[in-house]
Parts: sequence; structure tokens; C-alpha cells
Amino acid sequence: MPEPPHSDKHEAHHRLIARLRQQADDVRRFTTGLDAESLSQRIQPDKWSLKELVCHLHRLQNVFEGRIENVIAQDNPPIASYSPEGDAEFDKMAARPGDECVAGFLDSRGRFARRLEMLTPAEWHRGGRHPDFPRFDVHFQVEYMLHHEAHHVYQMLQRRVPFGKLPH
Repeated sequence: MPEPPHSDKHEAHHRLIARLRQQADDVRRFTTGLDAESLSQRIQPDKWSLKELVCHLHRLQNVFEGRIENVIAQDNPPIASYSPEGDAEFDKMAARPGDECVAGFLDSRGRFARRLEMLTPAEWHRGGRHPDFPRFDVHFQVEYMLHHEAHHVYQMLQRRVPFGKLPH
């Protein structure tokens, strides 16, 4: 007998959460063993350092976390676009020492993943109104965040290579 349509939706949500945790583990690996100067060094002068990339991921997660909480608390709320240019919260994060930035991100990621684990299947599909995306539910937001983040994790790998062998 065939499975009912969409029977695996909540399993898909768990896979997204697992990817959030895996990408956080990559961030941890790519920053392990580096001192503050190395974490802050811009390998390419016009490109973010490892620390700045971590802060961007953390800040973006905060933005998405707030959006998700609004979508869960309200029916179809408006969702504002986000641009990192001129973001004072990012600047505050990036002013902290590198090890604090990494620890803060990892701690926050754990809390965020645990929060998502508590959502019901129906909550994963609550939506909001975003100016650029016609369907903007929690599931889409988490998946969008993961793909955006994967690009930056790849950049972290590129920035980490000049410092020697990657930690396992």
C-alpha cells in the first residue's frame, strides 16, 4: 500500500535540523586551533575574515529566529527583507574577540536547533508575507538559511586553508 502523501514531512524537518548541527560542527572545525589574530585576519583584504563570517552566520540566524517566532505567534505576519550592510548588531558582534564569537554562535545554534525540534509539523508550515518570496513558511526559512549558510561555510574552508592542516 502506498504511503499517504506528505507522510515524511516531519522527517524532512529533522533532516534540516541535522544539517544545521552539521554546519555548526564545520564552523567549529574550521575555527579550532586558531588564535584571535588568525580568526580576525582577512586573507583577502576585501573579503570577510573567519570571525566576520561566523558573526554573519550568527546574526543571520538571529534574524531568521526572530522571523520564525513571529510566524509562529502571528497569523501571516509581514516579514522584512534583511541586508547585512550597515547592520549595527553585526558590528557589535564582530567587535568581540574571535573565540567569543565562535562560542556564542555555537551556543546559539544549539538553542536554535532544540527550539526547532519542539515545533509541531503544523508550526513548520506556518507562513508569513515576504516581499521577495510568495511562500515563506518556517520550513522554507530554515532551508533558505541552510543554503545561504553553506555558501559561507565553504568560504570559511577557503579562509582556513592558509593556516595549515584542517582539524578532523
